[in-house]
Amino acid sequence: MRQNYNFERQRYSNKQKKRDESNVFKIYQILYKRYGSQHWWPGDTPFEVIVGAVLTQNTAWQNVEKAIGNLKRENLLSVKKLANVSLAKLSTLIRPSGYYNVKAKRLKAMLNFLTNEYDGDISNVKKKNIRTLRPQLLSVDGVGEETADSILLYGLSKPIFVVDTYTKRIFPRHGFFDVNTPYLNVQKFFMKNLPKSVKIYNEYHALLVRLAKDYCRTKPNCRECPIKGIK
Repeated sequence: MRQNYNFERQRYSNKQKKRDESNVFKIYQILYKRYGSQHWWPGDTPFEVIVGAVLTQNTAWQNVEKAIGNLKRENLLSVKKLANVSLAKLSTLIRPSGYYNVKAKRLKAMLNFLTNEYDGDISNVKKKNIRTLRPQLLSVDGVGEETADSILLYGLSKPIFVVDTYTKRIFPRHGFFDVNTPYLNVQKFFMKNLPKSVKIYNEYHALLVRLAKDYCRTKPNCRECPIKGIK
């Protein structure tokens, strides 16, 4: 009897796995067909993406663009140049991004990390794998999991899925996992059920942001949602 129970449970688990895998990728296909490429992350260089990932915490991207525009006008978008800027001046330049005093300190911490560990050379950073880089990034003051993974995916082209508030809003509403599921568990769920692809991880995250803003808001518009009914 126990053996039959285990067999049935395994069979159910296999069915669930196939359903998750096909539907998770199906959602990506539906959204990509609906919206097309989202061209994330906007940035002329990997270092600009890293700066943007730090500055975008708790603010809209339009504000980050203004702050980065200030840095560009001063010709400061390199590790070495920005490292030589005083904290006071840096705070002033990134003021549009909000929480500018805190973010200036966090940006300085990132610059110190890049300088001390990689001689300020992003090409040296790119040579390292995710297992090495992720713990290092998380050790930098003010860098959490979403920021670290955004840097890895968008700045360094590493295959890792970025989880944000929108991801954890949309998928629990479709029954894939609980809203309180830990970050790493959600990340593993996507990486297990999707092809290992920087492009897909990139586009999927951006498409979920678009979906959340258009339909899956705090008060959702489920009737017109392009992925309604998918479980």
